[in-house]
Amino acid sequence: MQGKRYDQRVLVLVEVRGEQRDWDEAERAFDQQGWPVVAAFARGEGASQGVLSADASARLYSVEVRFFGARNRRTEQAAEWWVQRLARRTRLEMYARRCEPVDRDREQLTGWRAHTVAHRPPRVPDPRPLTPMARLRRSAVMARARLAEGSGRHDTGTLVRGTASEALRLSRMDLPGGSAPEAAIDVRTRHGRERRHIVQRREEDHRRVTSRVMAWTFAMLFCVVVARQASGARTWVWGTAAVLCLLWSAWLTRDVFAEGGRVGSILTWGVATVFLLAVALGADMGETRGWTPVQVLSVFAVTATSTGIWLLVRQWTWGEWLAWAAPLLFALVASCVVASGSVMHALYADSLDLTPDDLDVPALWQAASALKLLSFLSFALFVPALWGIAKHVHASFVSPVERFGVLSYVVAQVAVVLFCTLGALDSAGDAVKELRTAAAQKAELPSYFGVEPEWMCVEPTVLAAKLSSRGGVLRPEQPYVSFGEAGGTVSLWDEPAGKALQMPAEQVRLVPAADGRVRCTFSYESLPKGD
Repeated sequence: MQGKRYDQRVLVLVEVRGEQRDWDEAERAFDQQGWPVVAAFARGEGASQGVLSADASARLYSVEVRFFGARNRRTEQAAEWWVQRLARRTRLEMYARRCEPVDRDREQLTGWRAHTVAHRPPRVPDPRPLTPMARLRRSAVMARARLAEGSGRHDTGTLVRGTASEALRLSRMDLPGGSAPEAAIDVRTRHGRERRHIVQRREEDHRRVTSRVMAWTFAMLFCVVVARQASGARTWVWGTAAVLCLLWSAWLTRDVFAEGGRVGSILTWGVATVFLLAVALGADMGETRGWTPVQVLSVFAVTATSTGIWLLVRQWTWGEWLAWAAPLLFALVASCVVASGSVMHALYADSLDLTPDDLDVPALWQAASALKLLSFLSFALFVPALWGIAKHVHASFVSPVERFGVLSYVVAQVAVVLFCTLGALDSAGDAVKELRTAAAQKAELPSYFGVEPEWMCVEPTVLAAKLSSRGGVLRPEQPYVSFGEAGGTVSLWDEPAGKALQMPAEQVRLVPAADGRVRCTFSYESLPKGD
């Protein structure tokens, strides 16, 4: 059972029906799962005496079921699902008769450092009353002493954890095998954020409360951004929702600590909230700038995806990662980069009746387009991320015994991949539309991942009868959209005709034009008679 990792422990009373060989098989299955057997007894005996009727063909096991996931209202149900899954896999008649969680949430004990107090001024009662100046000098000495203690100058090197009174007693305790501590010892908190009146929550409980505060604060931020861009009654609706989210998150912030610390936690939350609002709605020199609802949702999607993928893969061991997950991931990414290096350029060229070879795109820009395509397909990770979050919170539709869970996952994954693929295809289509719009307006031409179209006057170096053009007839008096030379061929885009025009590079000369409104001055009469 060594090396088995888990989040939750639930004590389950498992009933196994059958004969001795069935019970032996169940015990082996428990051991393979890493579930310790606390006790075993026949039904109607031991702890079940007087509770369940005696049955010689049934045996009860008190098993500690261990599994990954969060601690919530469905944790006990999840333990029953794992027992049912084991029963199906081993083909044994096995039932979870009682599930009881084992509390393993750890306390967050306050850390203290021990230090000497010999540097402090002696507290000797003085029969004479101190003058105001003497009182001021004494206060200054004490302030310097406290400052020196806070800087760690007088630390003894001893670290203790517990309440304030426990920490002081622990620091003065004789540790077996250690040196006797000094009598004049005091303690101070390690980070300065703990105080004697503050009691922190347990780890998982604290994480759960903090997550709720962050979620409601983010919801408030989204409502504010939407309300800013809305109009009419929708502004009031979204604004009211933002205020409600703000009040609820502030109320939850009061409970970040088990006892005390409410003022400090609310103050910290308030500063963080004001900062987020300033970033989301920030105004700079009178020009309104800030986030859009789509950007806020993108931040949420990235956060949810990262969290969900981590919750999903954290169950894998390093051996599994090194054995198959990492090589598979590397092979997938490498093959996608190599295979999709020119996909975006191919779609771009096809929309212009060209081929990728006609564009002569550098390898660096092909790799950049591949990364762009992968960025579209990365949204497909959203489904497994949600799957990981659902498994972590023990959602019923992803339970180990749900028969249609895998089918629903596959359907959702295929739908998202198709959606992302269409988004990648639209990227090239939008770029072509922008190019055609700019060409029709005779304006500056947009680039696309290393493709730099330019306005060019095309001057033939041979007579019109000898010019080998494909896709139409060259009119030297008008400028063309040129994609440069590739493979000995010049590729042009004839906007009035709405099609591509190609000709050998040795038969023409390209002269840059300011834009599409200029008129080229070439005439075939300027060519030598021999040409």
